[in-house]
Amino acid sequence: MKNKSYARIHQSKEYLSPLGEIGCRSLFGGYSLTVENVVFAMVSEGELYLRACEQTEVYFVKRASPPLLYNKRGRTIELNYYRVDEGLWSDREKLVQLSMDALFSARRQKSRQRAQQRLKDLPNLTHSLEMMLWEVGIADVRTLHAYGAKRSWIKLRGIKKGLGVQVLLALAGAICGIHEAALPAATRQELVEWGHHYEKRQRR
Repeated sequence: MKNKSYARIHQSKEYLSPLGEIGCRSLFGGYSLTVENVVFAMVSEGELYLRACEQTEVYFVKRASPPLLYNKRGRTIELNYYRVDEGLWSDREKLVQLSMDALFSARRQKSRQRAQQRLKDLPNLTHSLEMMLWEVGIADVRTLHAYGAKRSWIKLRGIKKGLGVQVLLALAGAICGIHEAALPAATRQELVEWGHHYEKRQRR
């Protein structure tokens, strides 16, 4: 069955290439298909399933397409994905359009969730650091991502000059969604050198 899934993944990547570079990783006993880390489809037991959204649901419900089922500890869970049948595989243009709809819908949802997420919920960010970020006009995750670690750190130093490079690393980790200790060595070194250089310039 794995070979069938691998073949289907390969076919999906070929057919859906207009969406961009498609990534793949294990998920729910099958494989998720992603564009820029946004999941829009699943491959399970050799079948492709598209994420449900307003446009895809109209198409799939009309054709009574089966949903993706996931067995967890003896319980069957119905996931919000519909199977792509042979008729849709033969209509490549329609398949790409529905896949694009699924991707755009998933992107919108991810963006909304990110906007609603509190800064202090990110790795490395404490409540006090969140309060400081609010004070300099960085009130949500989207704004933090837009500013980036360096610019956010500079803004924080505008209200608290003693903030060291460790806070810069914490911000970079938060933006990547990881603990600052898990930052790649090259990224960490570049940030530390940049931060120390900035501090020296400010002392002159």
